[in-house]
Amino acid sequence: MKQYVVDAFTDSVFHGNQAAVCVLDKWLTDDLMLNITQENNYSETAFTVREGEKWHLRWFTPNGEIDLCGHATLATAFVLFNYHEMDADRVVFTTLSGELTVVRKGSLYEMEFPGYDLHPTTVTTAMENALGTSIKEAYFARDLVCVVEDEQTVRELKPDLDKVMDLDGLLLHVTARGDKYDCVSRSFALKLSIPEDPVCGSGHCHIIPYWADTLGKDELVAYQASKRGGTLYCRRDGNKVFISGKAVLYSIDELYINYTG
Repeated sequence: MKQYVVDAFTDSVFHGNQAAVCVLDKWLTDDLMLNITQENNYSETAFTVREGEKWHLRWFTPNGEIDLCGHATLATAFVLFNYHEMDADRVVFTTLSGELTVVRKGSLYEMEFPGYDLHPTTVTTAMENALGTSIKEAYFARDLVCVVEDEQTVRELKPDLDKVMDLDGLLLHVTARGDKYDCVSRSFALKLSIPEDPVCGSGHCHIIPYWADTLGKDELVAYQASKRGGTLYCRRDGNKVFISGKAVLYSIDELYINYTG
C-alpha cells in the first residue's frame, strides 16, 4: 500500500507540518489505521477512499481519530491533485465535520472549513501558570484560545506542558498580533499526544474569526511560529473560514501490512 508524506503550509521540506496520506481502495479496520498512525508517529495520518465523485476522508492522531484537521486535509488534496486527480481543480471530501472542499489555485490549495463560534471565558491563574505569562483575553470553542501581548511573547513561550494538559479544551492556541503578519500563533495538543503542533489548520478556524473581528478585516495572513513554521493565507466569509497554503512532497513509501480491510 502506498503512503505519501507531505509537508503542508510550506514550499520547502523540513518546514510546515508533516502528514502521512494513505489513498485506499477500501477501508482498513480502525485498529489498523490507528496502528499505522502510531507507527508513523506524525501528528496526523490521513486515510481516504473514493466514494463516487467525492472522497471520504478520516484523520487519526497517535491518540485516536479526530473530527477536523487542516494540514492533513491540505496534504491529502495535494496528493490527489498531483498523483490521482491530475486534471481536477476541485476535490470534495466527506468527513466527520461535513463536506470539505479544496480548490487548487496555482501553487495554493484553498480549503473551506466551518469557523468555530468563540465564547469569551475568564482568564484564570491556571491558564497563566501553564503558559508562564500574562494573558489578555481567553476564548473557548472546541479548543482554548489565549491572546497574549505581542509576537515576541508567542515566539518565546515555554509552557508547562503538564499544566497545559489540565486546561479545558482539546487543543490550546496562543496568539498575538503579528509584526510582519496579521497574527502569529502556536498550538499545543497534549491531549492528542502532540506536545506542539507545528502548523494547525483547524486551530485557525478558531484564531481567524477572532482576528477578523479584532482587526476589522476578512482577509488575513497568519504565521504559525513553531520551530518548523508555516504560513496560512486566510479569509472569512460568514461562518466559513477559507485557509490556503502550499505543500511539498517529502516521500512516497510502500507499507507492508495485512491489507484486508
